[in-house]
Amino acid sequence: MDKLIRIGMDTSKSVFQLHGVNEAEQPVLRKKLRRNQVLTFFAGLAPLKVGMEACGAAHYWARELRALGHEVLLMPAQHVKPYVQRSKSDAADADATCEAMNRPRMRFVAVKSADQQAAQMLAKLRAQFIDRRTQLSNSIRGFAAEFGLIAPKGLSRLGDLLADIRADATIPDMARDMFETLARDYAHISAEVAVLDEKLLAFHRQNEVSRRLAAIPAVGPVGATLLAIKVTDAHGFKSGRDFAAW
Repeated sequence: MDKLIRIGMDTSKSVFQLHGVNEAEQPVLRKKLRRNQVLTFFAGLAPLKVGMEACGAAHYWARELRALGHEVLLMPAQHVKPYVQRSKSDAADADATCEAMNRPRMRFVAVKSADQQAAQMLAKLRAQFIDRRTQLSNSIRGFAAEFGLIAPKGLSRLGDLLADIRADATIPDMARDMFETLARDYAHISAEVAVLDEKLLAFHRQNEVSRRLAAIPAVGPVGATLLAIKVTDAHGFKSGRDFAAW
């Protein structure tokens, strides 16, 4: 086999497609690997460049391949798509990835550490729980309105509305039971949000970037922490304008 210099890899849950080229930019590798074969295959190769779309488990595989001595380049999927030259398939995607990673103006994504991914998981889970809390609040308010009970806007006023519901003897027992179910769910999810907020602030206290961001006027600890978690490497932006557009 001619010497490989670059491999584009299309990842999935079980089967990975590889497309490799030599120094003459000629395809010399088209191969499918099962998930459990990937590291063994790359361990047998001399160090080279490996490109992947920055999605799914790409950051995990990037860390593993870097540990084997390879240079790993991650790219936004939308930047790889223009290089797909035939009908979409795993092989076509791997070919496009191999081509895209060699473009001089390609923008690459910083590989996240496991700790950075854990922090992003925290931020995403918190956002999901807050959305769920809002949904429960809206459900309680909407159902209560059907029985003639309303409350001012704001999560802090929901407790008063629940008290009014419990005190209203005209509400049927079945509806009352449903309100209690919603109230229990709301209390549970609120407690979970509080726990995640504590974890978020703990991250803020030990993260230098987050603390520096919080020093900016009108930027609080939560906003600073979420920004520090989301943007793991600001060097990927050429200017503040690029960051604002992103």
